[in-house]
Amino acid sequence: MATTTRKPLAHYLELEYPFQVITDPDGGYVIVFPDLPGCMTQVETAAAIGPAADEARRLWITTEYEAGEDIPSPSYPEQYSGKFHLRLPRSLHRRLAELAERDGVSLNQCVVTLLARAEAESRGASPSSRRPATVRGTGSTRLRRVASGG
Repeated sequence: MATTTRKPLAHYLELEYPFQVITDPDGGYVIVFPDLPGCMTQVETAAAIGPAADEARRLWITTEYEAGEDIPSPSYPEQYSGKFHLRLPRSLHRRLAELAERDGVSLNQCVVTLLARAEAESRGASPSSRRPATVRGTGSTRLRRVASGG
């Protein structure tokens, strides 16, 4: 018979779980935690969402823990680190480095911007080359789109 050692309740209470906020047509908001079955609450004002969500999460986890139930892990942090290694032809590497230098940005920023633009265009979004676009990078870094061409 295998025995599993449970982590202390404090461990589970420190985990951050994603939640959804749904506007109620009759007024107020419904807060639902997809990772915690049946964990939901309702509030009247947007200002009450954060405290009410935290209270509902804490009560759900405490009740399930005390009942001996398993506490599911949060569905994030995301599985993507924001980093990957890429091999490319030396000639393309040189052209990208020259473009980044000409535009006064890092090679990383230049490549991220070009990839974000190509991805947006593949979804049918056609960003204007004159209007700056904001792209989220790792952490809270914000990148401005680099204009192509001279």
